[in-house]
Amino acid sequence: MQPAIRTENLGKTYLSGFLRRPFVGLEGLTLEVPAGVSFGFVGPNGAGKTTTIKILMGLQRATAGNAWIFGVPIDRPESRRSVGFMPERPYFYEHLTAWEFMDFYARLSEVPAAGRSARIEGLLSRVGLERFRNVPLRKYSKGMLQRAGIAQALVADPELVVLDEPMSGLDPLGRVLVRDIILEERKRGKTVFFSSHILSDVESICDRVAIVVAGALRGQGTLPELIGNAATTSEITFRGAVEVPGAEVVRQDADSRTVRVPCAEVGAVCGAVLAGGGTLVEVHRNTRTLEDVLLDEVERARLVNEKRLGVLA
Repeated sequence: MQPAIRTENLGKTYLSGFLRRPFVGLEGLTLEVPAGVSFGFVGPNGAGKTTTIKILMGLQRATAGNAWIFGVPIDRPESRRSVGFMPERPYFYEHLTAWEFMDFYARLSEVPAAGRSARIEGLLSRVGLERFRNVPLRKYSKGMLQRAGIAQALVADPELVVLDEPMSGLDPLGRVLVRDIILEERKRGKTVFFSSHILSDVESICDRVAIVVAGALRGQGTLPELIGNAATTSEITFRGAVEVPGAEVVRQDADSRTVRVPCAEVGAVCGAVLAGGGTLVEVHRNTRTLEDVLLDEVERARLVNEKRLGVLA
């Protein structure tokens, strides 16, 4: 089966400022998104996420490399025939009601007339807007507009759904609703490719993740592949005047102390605390998160950039 998205050394260089100096927005991005998965595309602001998505959607031209959607080169319009897309800052015709808005995009997407009304009703219900179907979009809140944009992306029942920051502007209930929609689409065999800076959402719903920092891909794979399965350290909190040689003191309170030790040494340290008359309060295994991985990659990119500029020896 063809990957839903594949890029090969994709790059984008902008000319900025009065002197038209080149600025690299994306560099050598080689990415593969298997069909039928939920795929998170994460990175800090300005990392190149939206640039990548705009190139894939034909809204910008790459200055280097190639990309395909279901095996079709992206410079061919038919590559996006089975794609539903919501940009980071979607434009809405504010004089339209939600129903009219959805009907407009359904007609553009050539949704058959026979099932069009039922499709629109079902999607407005899925995103929680059925009660506001006849309300003009200019009266919608930011979160409601975001939901309308997601419904629009699904109106043609596409095989690939591309969402740029779909959680933006949503309250906790809205985020849960969107997470459920993404999981439902994946269960139906669809591919969902979305960017987000809300990493806890990415961890909870994504089969695979790619990390991009400063325009370059820093890692891609399943969460266990990126984060690792095993904890390497534990934190032990205890009471009592007990010294633990070699342990890193994480926190010192009036009546307790927390130390960090390798997981392999937890048993010995707990035994030493008890033997010294101390009282164990808590033992906590430290596990890495996607946020930890992203912060590490941001710091690594910063150091590389400083070396490039000659700041470091």
